[in-house]
Amino acid sequence: MMLPCHNNLSVTDERSPRLPRSRCRRWRQSRTGTAVVAVAALLISTTAWLSLVFSGTTTRCWRRFKDWEGSPHSLSRSLPWSSSHIRRSIPPSPRFELPPASPRNRSLSERGNEKKELLLDDIVFGIAGSSHLWKQRKELVRLWWRQLEMRGHVWLEEQVPREEADDSLPPLMVSEDISRFRYTNPTGHPSGLRISRILTESFRLRLPNVRWFVLGDDDTVFNVDNLVAVLSKYDPSEMMYIGTPSESHSANAYFSHSMAFGGGGIAISYPLAEALSNFHDDCIERYPKLYGSDDRLHACITELGVPLTRELGFHQWDIRGNAHGLLSSHPIAPFVSIHHVEYVDPFFPGLSSLDSLKLFTKAMRIEPRSFLQRSICYDRVRHLTFSVSLGYVVQVFPNIVLPRELERSELTYIAWNKLGHRHEFDHDARDSIKSVCKKPVMFFLKDIIKDGNTTLGSYARAKAKDDLKRKVFCFPRSPPLQYVQNIQVLGYPLAKNWHLVPRRLCCKVNNTGDELLRLTVGQCEKGAFSSFTDFM
Repeated sequence: MMLPCHNNLSVTDERSPRLPRSRCRRWRQSRTGTAVVAVAALLISTTAWLSLVFSGTTTRCWRRFKDWEGSPHSLSRSLPWSSSHIRRSIPPSPRFELPPASPRNRSLSERGNEKKELLLDDIVFGIAGSSHLWKQRKELVRLWWRQLEMRGHVWLEEQVPREEADDSLPPLMVSEDISRFRYTNPTGHPSGLRISRILTESFRLRLPNVRWFVLGDDDTVFNVDNLVAVLSKYDPSEMMYIGTPSESHSANAYFSHSMAFGGGGIAISYPLAEALSNFHDDCIERYPKLYGSDDRLHACITELGVPLTRELGFHQWDIRGNAHGLLSSHPIAPFVSIHHVEYVDPFFPGLSSLDSLKLFTKAMRIEPRSFLQRSICYDRVRHLTFSVSLGYVVQVFPNIVLPRELERSELTYIAWNKLGHRHEFDHDARDSIKSVCKKPVMFFLKDIIKDGNTTLGSYARAKAKDDLKRKVFCFPRSPPLQYVQNIQVLGYPLAKNWHLVPRRLCCKVNNTGDELLRLTVGQCEKGAFSSFTDFM
């Protein structure tokens, strides 16, 4: 029992005992202190509880508990008081839809049932032309086009007179109007827009059984047999972008080192063409400042993430002048194309440009695989070097020239921008030989025939401007093979898949007389080293 305490000690009641004043004061102070402590404890506990509830760790634990509660393993689903409408739903994590299995992901047995040999009519050609130049350019297309075996069209900006049409050539098509597209390049021409859409317009024709689209110009010459062989290496069910950059370093630096130049030919697989057709018109609107058609096509293909697959047999030929240096040093790869043939000198002396191309393509048709392939051999006795470019030229050097030197292209030409130094080109090049006494004697192709499974080419000695100078300044050493006027080259056929593991051809010198020399050229036998090591 607690006793009462009064502030006024003068008022007393004898019947109820009272505490002394000092004890009452201590009792009141104790009760106040207890209340303060209780309030402080309440505040501290409330603060601690709030911080615990709203902390990140508690939130994560709460979410995990809710996830577990909503899972099939949770006991709450079977409890009578569990209610789904009061549980907060957690959005599912995003999932990426896997693309359908591509042929590369299928088993080899499944792919074997689908794979078939690539034929020439599996390819659709899209040839960029000009109605103003078609009358003369169609003669260049005639050199390589096979009407009964090939499919494709020549795309012009407008109709040409009926008399210029030719049933033996690709059908002529007029490109769609391009006036709706922006073109802001100050140095180019809007025709680049039209030409960049040839692939899309060709695809929209919906021709059946197409596996590849090949783009080129009306002054491009194709070796279509080698084109089929090269494309056969690749899977046409994948997105493929095949070609080669320019020979000119300046052109590659301006456009791109990873861009295929259309004059040399561009091969596009059907899936890539299909993808481009879906957005190409929108894509080129994003690039109004680009110069031409090739860079627009490359820009759109880059948006798809498809890189350039380089094939050394495609040739843009951004050169002028004498093309001998390139023709006589072709890479060890199937020759596929050349371009700008009207801007270089005639290939063979004494012939016009068109007649030279006719002889050139004749040799190409007779033996397309080995055409322009290199071979180097040596005459041990006379210390001569023979450099053969099948279907074009035999060069006879008056001394021993090592293969590494001959593999480099001699700078007999200049670049499209008229620069001629070695650093302008993105391939191995060497300066022309200055000394008249070390220059080779040239034997150019005169004719070629098929003899069973071999070819027999006749190469005639060319008259050089410095023949008299050579006789005077190189005395007493006379020019090599002074009395030989013709060289016969017997060429053996190459294996169908030689280009899969390419190697420079081997040759052998066979003397047949003072005025005639014969060389035998073919694939090196297994275990053979080379013509040079045999010479050593």
